[in-house]
Amino acid sequence: MTEPLLRQIRAAHDEHGLTVYQAYPAPIAEAALAAGTFVPPFKRERMTWIKPSFRWMMYRSGWGVKAGQERVLAVRISREGFEWALAHSCLSHYDRDVHSSAAAWKEELAASPVRIQWDPERSTELAALPHRAIQIGLSGEAVDRYVDEWILGITDVTALAHQAHALVRAGRTAEADARLAAETPYPLPARLAARITATG
Repeated sequence: MTEPLLRQIRAAHDEHGLTVYQAYPAPIAEAALAAGTFVPPFKRERMTWIKPSFRWMMYRSGWGVKAGQERVLAVRISREGFEWALAHSCLSHYDRDVHSSAAAWKEELAASPVRIQWDPERSTELAALPHRAIQIGLSGEAVDRYVDEWILGITDVTALAHQAHALVRAGRTAEADARLAAETPYPLPARLAARITATG
């Protein structure tokens, strides 16, 4: 039997909070930076995805140059808020090892304000790695809590993304790595690890 792929939350974190990443067009990013949280033109009614992995965010946003993702934001959120999200989450795909039936999964999915998705983690060169990074989709009550309660600060890291990309293109990956925040395993309570199917 093949061993399951490692699914582990790695993040820049301390005893108070952790950093997640999002990428937006300039009008949303500028308004958020000015307000210290997300305000219009950000739309609360849409699902918003947060990612603790900077490299996965770089893969998704093309180093902050894809249309609509030109500004990369580092959002520091409370550990209490992050763990509330995990406790109220549902996997975005049916897993027969977790759910008693597809119908039970659909019922849980409809009732949950948070989605969990595990995707291949990325190297600094953005190649797929043989372990998984988490993406967390917030909707409804979870978005309101994120915007109103969890956010401790927002920083624009677009320049860092561009600098790191330039170093990678120049073959200086170690220098790019040295500029990025260390992401270490987040200490998950066992009940939350089980809920999100984390394996490490």
